[in-house]
Amino acid sequence: SGGHYRPPHCFARYKSAILVAYRNQEKYLRHLLYYIHPFLQRQQLSYTIYLIQQVGTGSFNRAKLLNVGVREAMKDEEWDCLVLHDIDLVPENDYNLYICDEYYPKHMASAMDKFQYTLPYKSFFGGVSALTPEHYMKMNGFPNTYWGDGGENDDIATRIHLAGMKIVRTPPHLGRYRVMDYNEETEIQEPWRRPPSRHNTRKTWKADGMNTLQFRLLSRTKHPLYTKITVD
Repeated sequence: SGGHYRPPHCFARYKSAILVAYRNQEKYLRHLLYYIHPFLQRQQLSYTIYLIQQVGTGSFNRAKLLNVGVREAMKDEEWDCLVLHDIDLVPENDYNLYICDEYYPKHMASAMDKFQYTLPYKSFFGGVSALTPEHYMKMNGFPNTYWGDGGENDDIATRIHLAGMKIVRTPPHLGRYRVMDYNEETEIQEPWRRPPSRHNTRKTWKADGMNTLQFRLLSRTKHPLYTKITVD
């Protein structure tokens, strides 16, 4: 219920919140839930899956939705780890543990099939990442001002460095992910580089993030396999 699980026969050593920004992607959601619950249960984690849904038809704001997810999830539990998860990615290796690195933000999707299982570029922080609540607050969360797709992942990588941290990565043989693709036309995967950022992260990161987060909570409902948080 509500996408919450804890191992019945032992005490879980880690508590992880899985946060998924969402809007009208039912097929991806079903596919992800089908794979991710058994995967996490085999790791004997205590976890909850949160779906943060944006209403309306305006531009999608993934980064801000994840900020909302962190704010709401922390009301439920003192989570050890916040796992920020794209809805179209499925992990391939059970040894890719959904827990945080003690010292630094961890990039987990280090080898996606659409990039031939290599990093598209050095500062890439997209797909799936894991941060402790302390890491998240230290970098002031994610920017709230990225509407539409692209750019925010590079901003986040820059924030991590500006906050005096570095990115650690899951080794590629463990951090393998398959990208689900339900689009009829498959794009030619050549321009891997994200669009150049129009934001001056160095100047804005302390003034745009968790400390300036504003939203309207419309509903919070428990579904059989996830908790859905709907926001405007």
